[in-house]
Amino acid sequence: MPYKVAFVSLGCAKNLINTEQMMALCRKAGHTVTGDPEGADVAVLNTCGFIESAKSEAIDHIIALGELKQAGKLKKLLVTGCLTQRYPGEIRAELPEVDGMLGTGSYTDVVTAVEELMAGERPEHFGRLDRAYDDGERVVTTPPYTAYLKIAEGCSNGCAFCIIPKLRGRYRSRTMDHLLAEARTLADRGVKELIVIAQDITRYGMDLGDGSSLAGLLKELCKLDFHWIRLHYLYPEVITDELIQVIATQPKILHYLDIPIQHCNDNILKAMRRHNTRAELEGLFARLRAAMPDLVIRTSLICGLPGEGEAEFEELCQFLREQKLQRVGVFQFSPEEGTLAERMEDQVDPEVAARRVELVVDLQSRIMDQYNEERLGTVMEVLCEGFDSTEGCYVGRTHADSVEIDGRVLFTAAGLVPAGTFVNVRITGTADGDLTGEIED
Repeated sequence: MPYKVAFVSLGCAKNLINTEQMMALCRKAGHTVTGDPEGADVAVLNTCGFIESAKSEAIDHIIALGELKQAGKLKKLLVTGCLTQRYPGEIRAELPEVDGMLGTGSYTDVVTAVEELMAGERPEHFGRLDRAYDDGERVVTTPPYTAYLKIAEGCSNGCAFCIIPKLRGRYRSRTMDHLLAEARTLADRGVKELIVIAQDITRYGMDLGDGSSLAGLLKELCKLDFHWIRLHYLYPEVITDELIQVIATQPKILHYLDIPIQHCNDNILKAMRRHNTRAELEGLFARLRAAMPDLVIRTSLICGLPGEGEAEFEELCQFLREQKLQRVGVFQFSPEEGTLAERMEDQVDPEVAARRVELVVDLQSRIMDQYNEERLGTVMEVLCEGFDSTEGCYVGRTHADSVEIDGRVLFTAAGLVPAGTFVNVRITGTADGDLTGEIED
């Protein structure tokens, strides 16, 4: 019997792809797929359980969907993803709203779980993480001009603050053949911006033993009909000269690199179990900028790791002033259960850590403002994402702006500019971190 199955996806783009695969499996089984839980037979909530804020968001969604059930507007709730993988016992004991669970190794069991739910059972599927299947069809939910390509699952880096390897398993590259087949399908559908993602794309192929590498994969992707290829996330210690050369010389690959460094102080990096020193990071950024003078670097930082004193924090601020990284995400250290960092001595007072985050955000906003001011008078290629009636103008992104995490360009045009069109925009102003401009004929 066909059912109406609603999907809600939380967390990162990697999680979204798993949601899209579950949607495709349900649709293939004859069920109706929707994004609105109200009136559905089953709501599938795909959760993130990475840090405290993500856990809170997932629990809030579970409670809200439970209220829909209580009001008779939803029959069953199936929770999947990192939260269930991490806390199955707690969910059973404390969240009676949840009718069934899938772990991160069991996304492909979604159809079975839906049918078990509707038969009155309480399914719980927790398959082996190292056997998680990741080559299935997807119902792509991003705008038609942009799509993600997840090239690997899991992570083997073992950073002291991170729980991901326990939730997602060790690093597993997808085969080049599967990736190129999926990418070809996306290109044929009209996708113009391909965003290559994994927990760590730089280690792609190292586990396959067949000579596959990120550099080789990118060369093949560049042969397909994409206009932009964007890269998230590159780990600094395995960025090779060959990879730099490919990124620098292939015109489709954007000179925008997301390289999470987390800190710059050598002792903090060692405590984090990162594989770089400050000198190595500075050397890498110098090599990248020499090859690509227009490079935009995005990174993520953690403030308040155990052992971070005022001297270490000031070193981080000085590093940012010198390096002038254009895009920075700053996070307060969260002592996640089951991580090495949770058990470290010299824990930083949360209020101190929060204040350090604020200081880095203030510092970084000035660096971003300077970057934006340097764009004034230049002409930049912009991917139009549609007309914003609130702003009264078109909205788009440059190569320096990834989906939903960076800035925008607000621009005017004399004629119609369809979403998904690339246009040249002369930058004439700045507004709260965004750029403003007008189409250049």
